[in-house]
Amino acid sequence: MFSEVKRELGLLETRLDELRDSLDLAVKEERIAELEQMIQEPSFWDDTEHAQKTMQELTGMKDKVKAYQDLRSHWEDLCVLRELGAEEEDADALAEIEAGIKTITAELDRWHLELLLNGPYDRNNALLTLHAGAGGTEAMDWNEMLLRMYIRWGEKRGYKVDLLDSLPGDEAGMKSATISVAGENAYGYLKGEMGVHRLVRISPFDSSGRRHTSFASLEVLPEVGEDAEIQIRTEDLKVDTYRASGAGGQHVNKTESAVRITHIPTGIVVACQSERSQIQNRATAMRMLQAKLFERQRQEQEAEFNRLKGDQQDIAFGSQIRSYVFHPYNLVKDHRTNTEVGNVYAVMDGELDDFISAYLVWSTKQG
Repeated sequence: MFSEVKRELGLLETRLDELRDSLDLAVKEERIAELEQMIQEPSFWDDTEHAQKTMQELTGMKDKVKAYQDLRSHWEDLCVLRELGAEEEDADALAEIEAGIKTITAELDRWHLELLLNGPYDRNNALLTLHAGAGGTEAMDWNEMLLRMYIRWGEKRGYKVDLLDSLPGDEAGMKSATISVAGENAYGYLKGEMGVHRLVRISPFDSSGRRHTSFASLEVLPEVGEDAEIQIRTEDLKVDTYRASGAGGQHVNKTESAVRITHIPTGIVVACQSERSQIQNRATAMRMLQAKLFERQRQEQEAEFNRLKGDQQDIAFGSQIRSYVFHPYNLVKDHRTNTEVGNVYAVMDGELDDFISAYLVWSTKQG
């Protein structure tokens, strides 16, 4: 068995060397030295915005270099442990090495996926908007189930997830909802989730216990910030305020803090009711509008290959990217990558990484 772990450690060394080359660690270390020299300049903080961006760049690079060095150090420790353990035929050492190999392999797999996130906005926060499709109350319930799924996924990854706006269903569920997912690479990981999602189950709203098929669509946009150069003129905006919806009682907002903004030239409408302050809600709604206008601009510039919206079709039969089947069997299948997961309940609890990983690999092969 020690000979087997020696072989596996050798394979990991090759992958570590490849990762070092892919990360351009030598270039990053030179850039870190350059940035550290810059922040020592007396005038560095004169331009606060530029200084903050520089500090973010420095922190990001240092984190990546340290993460690689820690991984390499862990591998070296396992190599030493293998040599010592092999001499004594130490079963405990063998178990520790095998566990370490699994840890390093998982981390290398994560790095591999992250390296696939090379789009210009993959590192950005994401804005997700869900709309119920064909299926009435059943579709609205399905829409709310998907909303929970993405919230759970974001929370498990350590992202900050906020519900920005929602429109409850007439009887149950959600007609529509928008959330922000904030954290490094949020958009890159979630961009492949955009499209129509199909549910097959015995409907809890059908007294006859019949099987129903329902649909919901997901739009995923990057939060673009100031660098996107989107010009929004005040005279092009219609701003409405209203009371935020709530569960009742103390949770209902007594003031008109919710904000709805209509961009008159395009007809795009965004709304936010997540904050208590009207000013905060307006600021968030403006970020949402900026993202949607940015997406519209890119559509016009790249009509032949729309990377942001993909082939959006009717929210109905034949257009789904993924099916979630609760009856007559349990299965979640992505129709682009053919990835399948048999535990539909785990997927609905936010276990989406198999689908996200497969999509990133698949999309790279598509060119």
